[in-house]
Amino acid sequence: MASERKPVDRRKQVLEASARSFETFGYKATTMDQVAKIAGVGKGTIYTFFANKEELFGEIMASMLRNLREMADRTVKPDLPFVENLMEVLHQLLDYREQHALVVKLSQEVRDIGTPMAKEGLETLERAVVAYIARHVKEAADKGEIKPCDPNLTAYVMLKTYLALTAESHHLHEPLGKEEVLDYFRRYWMEGLAVR
Repeated sequence: MASERKPVDRRKQVLEASARSFETFGYKATTMDQVAKIAGVGKGTIYTFFANKEELFGEIMASMLRNLREMADRTVKPDLPFVENLMEVLHQLLDYREQHALVVKLSQEVRDIGTPMAKEGLETLERAVVAYIARHVKEAADKGEIKPCDPNLTAYVMLKTYLALTAESHHLHEPLGKEEVLDYFRRYWMEGLAVR
């Protein structure tokens, strides 16, 4: 009995190869020739699916955003208070940001050479995170868990506060544990937003 072979999904093969190339070389140094070589296909195969490197990068970023959203949705527990859910989601996002090779490479590229597309990719990621938090801020305000506020601005400042307490402040103080971050976050934010 002959084993049936599944047809090769060339589009998926190209996407996986391009993700590896962007993670390894960054946006600026990734070429269609590199992607073709990593994928083991001719360059023409790539152009069958994607018009250019920007389109390929956009697809990779869209996939990453879907994965982040799914991860955040799995993290949120409807029976927990808003601030605890927010902290868990932010911890997960920070871990993802620090461990995901593409995010690390794009951050390095923006810091070292300021590539506009790498910067745009990171800004797209940040906007998606802010939009996700804003949705939950609005829900918490609608339920009366927090005071009414501008969800987008509040989400942006919450994210920046969290980053200031964690990833972006190691040069100022010793890293804080999750409970310490939650305590400071409650002190700076939730007590100010609390319904009295």
